[in-house]
Amino acid sequence: MLDLGLPDLNGKTVIERMRQVSDMPMIVLSAHDQEMEKIMALDRGANDFVAKPFAIGELLARLRVCLRVNHPVAPATIVQSGGLTIDRDRREVVVKGAALRLTPKEFDLLLALVGAPGRVLTHRQLLRQVWGPAHAENLPYLRVFIRQLRQKLGGPDGPADCIRTEPGIGYRWLPPES
Repeated sequence: MLDLGLPDLNGKTVIERMRQVSDMPMIVLSAHDQEMEKIMALDRGANDFVAKPFAIGELLARLRVCLRVNHPVAPATIVQSGGLTIDRDRREVVVKGAALRLTPKEFDLLLALVGAPGRVLTHRQLLRQVWGPAHAENLPYLRVFIRQLRQKLGGPDGPADCIRTEPGIGYRWLPPES
């Protein structure tokens, strides 16, 4: 929750800065209930806006909605795609019956790609998701790990071929059945 009426910093600036590093749910509280204030807060990244004074019951209900929307039910623990079997809980990968040894970052990168089949994930999205916001511009990291992942997944016609490069944009996972 964020009150727009901060003593040292404009609340709208805080919203913008928060959105640069996090997608956590954010509810804005404000004594200003003019339509433009609400629109500006929501356009800058707030999930909801509650004008003061407010009822505690309503605030708690809005918190529950924010948490429900931003924290969906956990994904399946076993994922199968393109000749791969990935066990999220055990952090194990099997390719055509053979166990594959991946570093923690390689595993996280593979999981990010497989978790969005067919979608292009930008360099920045992958870097933030796997390495964190501080590395969002560290493209060489990503290129090295994609190359290593492709090598470990095997050659042509194997799962390595499922990682497609979108030049200047990012990567996408295209399993053979796509």
